[in-house]
Amino acid sequence: MRNDSYQSWGRLDRGLAAARRVGPMPFDGAGSGGVLPFGNGRTYGDSCQNRRGTLLDCRDANRILSFDAASGVVVAEAGALLCDITRLVAPSGWFLPVTPGTQFVTLGGAIANDVHGKNHHRRGTFGRWVLSMEMERSDRGRFVAAPDQNADLFAATIGGMGLTGLIRSAEIQLLAVPSMTIDQTTLRFDRLADYFEAAEEADDGHEYSVAWIDSLASGRRLGRGHLIMGDHAEGGDRSGRAHRPLASVPFTPPFSPLSGLSLKAFNEAFFRKVPKGTSRRPSRFEPFFYPLDRVERWNRLYGPGGMHQHQSVVPADVAPEAVRALIECAQLHDHGSFLTVLKRFGSLASPGLFSFPRPGYTLTLDFPHRGEATLKLLAELDRLVVAAGGALNPYKDAHMSPLTFAASYPDWARLESFRDPAIISDFWRRTAMTLPRSDPMPIAAE
Repeated sequence: MRNDSYQSWGRLDRGLAAARRVGPMPFDGAGSGGVLPFGNGRTYGDSCQNRRGTLLDCRDANRILSFDAASGVVVAEAGALLCDITRLVAPSGWFLPVTPGTQFVTLGGAIANDVHGKNHHRRGTFGRWVLSMEMERSDRGRFVAAPDQNADLFAATIGGMGLTGLIRSAEIQLLAVPSMTIDQTTLRFDRLADYFEAAEEADDGHEYSVAWIDSLASGRRLGRGHLIMGDHAEGGDRSGRAHRPLASVPFTPPFSPLSGLSLKAFNEAFFRKVPKGTSRRPSRFEPFFYPLDRVERWNRLYGPGGMHQHQSVVPADVAPEAVRALIECAQLHDHGSFLTVLKRFGSLASPGLFSFPRPGYTLTLDFPHRGEATLKLLAELDRLVVAAGGALNPYKDAHMSPLTFAASYPDWARLESFRDPAIISDFWRRTAMTLPRSDPMPIAAE
């Protein structure tokens, strides 16, 4: 079947993807265009797209198979949403050890992209909490992958963007928490340097830490924003139930309201919403972790052209200069970022072969797609990141060149050697498959 619901969340892909539901029977390559597992479509770029072939829609395979309330181990099919896992485990005092900025991603997608959250400095990436996976490959059928069983494929699958095989189910270790209520502490800072002075101490003192940046502030105010810290409260609410969205965007406007004077006014009001200095308040878990989930289909606000999200990581020793240069570059190109997020990554290594987070600072910018002008900006942002010794996030990307990809992931050929021969994505075609490589080594069965 063909359905435009298989667009990426960035809505940049204009072709309609062919798709079929994943069933209990083995999958095959479905022709020369190959196949690609598809979760819930929350990837921004084209790593979830296969416009020459077929998508394997995994959303119907969404059962939670078991949950041990004593140990905090849950087993679920790959199509289970993170919000469904949370709703089940929270009343027993457990929560996802790592969660991205939306609860509407699948378990398989969280593993395949090795997602990170506001507590990377303490818990690392999602892949660190995966105990085992049941997988299927077109060239060897079903098997179990774990740190001590098919270990190479286990590592390649974490962060492997779905290229190493179909994840059927996964066993993950949860995090014990006293409640789902978050004790939130917010520091309003007036310039970028203030953030870098406070970031390490914030990470040392709190489970969660992230900063919102006013992307339009300039001069001495450049980089002003809020440093938002949080910890699970003692004696708070244990309900993990998702609340109904506050609003929905019913249609795509003819132009994006998230730019120009309206964005400037929003940033000014949002900055001043928080009092000077440090403030504290309790927060429900949803607005703390998933603020954008409160508005259904918010991606439509970026207009008919869709949106680009540019996420990079740069080494800590050059981060103050590099982050400033990235913000100034966007301003010079007359592109305002509606949601600009800055976060310090910790030193905990991912078990994945191909993972984006690494020690340093990560900056996320998003822009309505305005054609060639936006592509020129993105190319310049990429240049600045590579020059700083950084990398781009592949599952947020829809534009990076093969050379930028190779500079970000010099060991990319190792992932190619583990790729299922029947699986391919648009992202992998336009990056890795255009680069010179040696013949991949065959994968041995264990």
